[in-house]
Amino acid sequence: MKYMHTGMLVGEKMPNMVYVEPLKVWITDATQDKYAIEFLYFEPDSPMAAAIQEQPHVAYEVEDIDAALEGKAILWNKMDIGNAYIAFVYDNHTVVEFYQSK
Repeated sequence: MKYMHTGMLVGEKMPNMVYVEPLKVWITDATQDKYAIEFLYFEPDSPMAAAIQEQPHVAYEVEDIDAALEGKAILWNKMDIGNAYIAFVYDNHTVVEFYQSK
């Protein structure tokens, strides 16, 4: 597992955010932030789990997302985002995102 970014919630859209339509969330590119912060602004009708919309998250790149999900409390099932798969779990009192490149 390799640390990727920390996701922080904001109350309004920020410059340079991109819209992720299926999730109804606006995000910044964490690779462009000196502290690897991904800022998120959720639309009111976002389908994502409440915990994801209400708490910061920590994201990790994993080699096998299915193995990483085993035995975890899943908040958002594995989703194909084109070049990778993502999923969110609640583990150790924390919202965690797993990311697996294709």
